[in-house]
Amino acid sequence: MEPKKLRRSATDKVFAGVCGGFGNYFGLDPVLIRLAWALCCLLAGTGLVAYIVCAIIIPEENNIYSDF
Repeated sequence: MEPKKLRRSATDKVFAGVCGGFGNYFGLDPVLIRLAWALCCLLAGTGLVAYIVCAIIIPEENNIYSDF
């Protein structure tokens, strides 16, 4: 059994697929992840910065360079 890898979703995405990727990784509905992320953006203000960083750092699934 191969270990789970965190990847941005190529199919379940609204902006960059970060929430869809987290939903797939943790086995949760991506809508719940999106709601939690929106709350972080509204309450703490750091959610937007964290989302942008995740969109840059986390590779997209089915990317030819994703296994390096």
